[in-house]
Amino acid sequence: MSIQDAHNISLQCGACPIRHRAVCARCETDELLLLEEIKYYRSFEAGQTVAWAGDKMDFVASVVSGIATLTQTMEDGRTQMVGLLLPSDFVGRPGRETAAYNVTATTDLLMCCFRKRPFEEMMLRTPHVAQRLLEMTLDELDAAREWMLLLGRKTAREKIASLVAIIARRDASLKLRSPQGRMVFDLPLTREAMADYLGLTLETVSRQISALKRDGVIELQGKRHVTIPDFDLLLTEAGDDNDGGYLI
Repeated sequence: MSIQDAHNISLQCGACPIRHRAVCARCETDELLLLEEIKYYRSFEAGQTVAWAGDKMDFVASVVSGIATLTQTMEDGRTQMVGLLLPSDFVGRPGRETAAYNVTATTDLLMCCFRKRPFEEMMLRTPHVAQRLLEMTLDELDAAREWMLLLGRKTAREKIASLVAIIARRDASLKLRSPQGRMVFDLPLTREAMADYLGLTLETVSRQISALKRDGVIELQGKRHVTIPDFDLLLTEAGDDNDGGYLI
C-alpha cells in the first residue's frame, strides 16, 4: 500500500463519527492499515436480524450509526431484551464461534465489520486493540451491573429518566461534549422498544414520558426529538448523580 493510500485511510478513519470511542480508538496509522485489510461495512434495515443466537458468526463489528437490540429467547418462546447496542458499541466476541444473543436492528444500522479470525490474530500482535477491547468489556460489565439496579429497584419514572440519560450521555460523548446543561438529541427507540427493554407496559411508558414532559424534565418535538433543559434535573429524576451513570 502506498503512502498516499495510508494517508487516505487515516483521513477516512479520522472522520469516522465513532473513531474516538470504537475498538480502534487507540490505534496508530500502521495499526489502522492492518484493520483496513480485514474491514468491510454492512448495513441493515430496521427490523432486520444481524445474527441469531447459536448461529456461527464469522465477524465482529462496531456500530457506526443506528441502534440494535440483544435478545434471548427461552424454551417456551418468550423473548427478553437483555441489552442495547448504541453507536461505537462492539458486536461479537473474539474466541467464540457462535452468537450468544439475537442481534436485531431497531433502526437502520451501519456496522464497521472485521473478519473474525484475522481480527483475533491481530489482537495478539496489536496491544492497542486488545487494551481498548478490555476497556470496553469492563465498561459493559459496569453498565450491566447498573442496569440490574435499574430493573430491580427503580420506579417506572426513574427507569424512563435513566434510559433517556443513558442515550443523552452517549450522544454527548459522540459529539465530544460533556453531558451537562441543556441537551438536544433524537431518541432512537420507539416507546414499544423502551417498554420491552425496561420491562414496562407501553401505557406506563407513555404515561411516564408525559409526566416528565409536564414537569419540565424533558421537552418533546414529535415523539423522538428530545430536549433536556437541565441534565442535572434529569439525573435527579433518574435517582442518579453526575458522577455515576451508564455507558459514558
